[in-house]
Amino acid sequence: MSKGKYYITTAIAYTSGKPHIGNSYEIVLADSIARFKRKEGYEVFFQTGTDEHGQKIELKAQEAGITPKEFVDNVQGTIKKLWDLMDTSYDNFVRTTDKPHEKQVQKIFKRLYEQGDIYKGAYEGLYCTPCESFWTESQLVDGKCPDCGREVKPAKEEAYFFKMSKYADKLIAHINAHPEFIQPVSRKNEMMNNFLLPGLQDLCVSRTSFTWGIPVDFDDKHVVYVWLDALTNYITGIGYDCDGNSTEQYGKLWPADLHLIGKDIIRFHTIYWPIFLMALGEPLPKQIFGHPWLLQGDGKMSKSKGNVLYADDLVDFFGVDAVRYFVLHEMPFENDGVISWELMVERLNSDLANTLGNLVNRTISMSNKYFNGVVADKGAAEEVDADLKAVAAGTYDKVCARMEELRVADAMTEIFTLFKRCNKYIDETEPWVLAKDEAKKDRLSTVLYNLVESITIGASLLEPYMPSTAEKIVRQLNTSLREFDTLKEFGKYPNDNKVTEKPEILFARLDIKEVLEKAEALFASKAEKENEGNETGKTEAGMQEEGAADVIDIEAKPEISYEEFAKMQFQVGEIIACEEVPKSKKLLCSKVQVGSQVKQIVSGIKQYYSAEEMVGKKVMVLVNLKPAKLAGVLSEGMLLCAEDAEGNLALMVPEKTMPAGAEIC
Repeated sequence: MSKGKYYITTAIAYTSGKPHIGNSYEIVLADSIARFKRKEGYEVFFQTGTDEHGQKIELKAQEAGITPKEFVDNVQGTIKKLWDLMDTSYDNFVRTTDKPHEKQVQKIFKRLYEQGDIYKGAYEGLYCTPCESFWTESQLVDGKCPDCGREVKPAKEEAYFFKMSKYADKLIAHINAHPEFIQPVSRKNEMMNNFLLPGLQDLCVSRTSFTWGIPVDFDDKHVVYVWLDALTNYITGIGYDCDGNSTEQYGKLWPADLHLIGKDIIRFHTIYWPIFLMALGEPLPKQIFGHPWLLQGDGKMSKSKGNVLYADDLVDFFGVDAVRYFVLHEMPFENDGVISWELMVERLNSDLANTLGNLVNRTISMSNKYFNGVVADKGAAEEVDADLKAVAAGTYDKVCARMEELRVADAMTEIFTLFKRCNKYIDETEPWVLAKDEAKKDRLSTVLYNLVESITIGASLLEPYMPSTAEKIVRQLNTSLREFDTLKEFGKYPNDNKVTEKPEILFARLDIKEVLEKAEALFASKAEKENEGNETGKTEAGMQEEGAADVIDIEAKPEISYEEFAKMQFQVGEIIACEEVPKSKKLLCSKVQVGSQVKQIVSGIKQYYSAEEMVGKKVMVLVNLKPAKLAGVLSEGMLLCAEDAEGNLALMVPEKTMPAGAEIC
């Protein structure tokens, strides 16, 4: 019997480039929740997709010499292949370039304008040309742009704005009345204290500085700005119609039961999106969960540049389910998780190959060796059996309790606690000793039955997280995955059933040294391919001639003493994660490994580097700069860059490979 509908969504992936493993984590997390809910008896609808408009895409398409649509078609195809590779069971893949979506966005914009929620105005203030940003006098730092430190000039740009403050009190009341609305609680507190309670400013919802977007149909100089466009996919993708002719599917599915998003876009989903819905008169989603980031923490793979981790590369090394296990199990509920080659190999060898794989292999091998594969409960129970049965029968409730709180990693730990209990049971009962005594044959048979039954329960619970592995296990046990409502009863495995004759190795142990060597070769090959075509073919003389003219002079600063210089601490750092700073056109926020420390550094370099290409770079860092906030984000140092006469920036990087933390002197 159905428990009703369950509508779950991910944030739609931005089509500026190939998603890294941190982006892939979200789709796997959502898939595990969707699969679990299906097993619980819900009618699940799981939606994901791609966000395909914006200035960055327009610029990248220009650089590639193709149209924006051709560009996003290519990237969208790559994203969908990755989601499929990771065995995700989404029901709908929406694109913001889909014509039905674009039409509804235009209708939504017009309706909000006509009812007075959107008005035409202008950005007016002090404008930073490189950052394409307006600032007030109070936001400036020493009279200059707070993002990049350059000069600002008075300017004005026409735009449409949404009256956010009109709905702020209503949203605050909703959040207070529904404590489960924003999760984890720390995200709710951040939104309330930092944004809602101090007061909301009106939000710009159109742009005129680029054309790759959904046109405002009654004012074609403007395109709809990204958040009003992208956020509405959650309703347009299931049949919402702004004129009141929404589909039956929309009536059934909305409001969403869960929006699963990264913590970096929590503000847009918990403030802007609910207010848009209030203005449209639509119900708010039931819950928005802002998951933490999965950071790359492997400093040992730094010989190759651009060593960003991608799901397909990791699958080539470890397999789909091993990657799914790692990203789900290693991500804390609220804090950022770390992924590295060493940690992945360790988890595969200990948890997957040893705890799980070896358990299944031993149990099947002993069943074949002692009983020709026939598994039967002979009723020869002993006291030690009771605890194993209690753990096996009680695991379902524990897993359900963890999943109810979206603590997916903890739910998986409960399942592996059962597998570990099975291994302990083998040590306690010593089947190889029982096999030597003919009088204990029934006891031996009962022991093996208890193991097969417990493994079947564990595999059935494992299916949402590692679907292929779960199927392989029960296939070898000559049974099928069980429905969740049967897992609290021990003894469902049919008596006298026969397991497979030759057990399949689920996970082969890996040698960390070999993995690191192969990974290094992979990234070296990628770096070499990326550098192909960069050769200019110039002669040495020609390069010298050009280089002689390639100089600029800058205004000299006052001399400083060596003692003054010596106060500054410069070190090599490795960027292990990087994200765009929300609502900033200039800033990137990098996690930089410097020795054993990880510093958060905000840099005004988004025009010149994407967040994806920053990850893995070795950079020069001023590490003892006094911490400061840029656009509300704490920065704990400075990345050193060079700047040419046109204002173009380039990161300063070591000429040779140096370890993160090496002193620059």
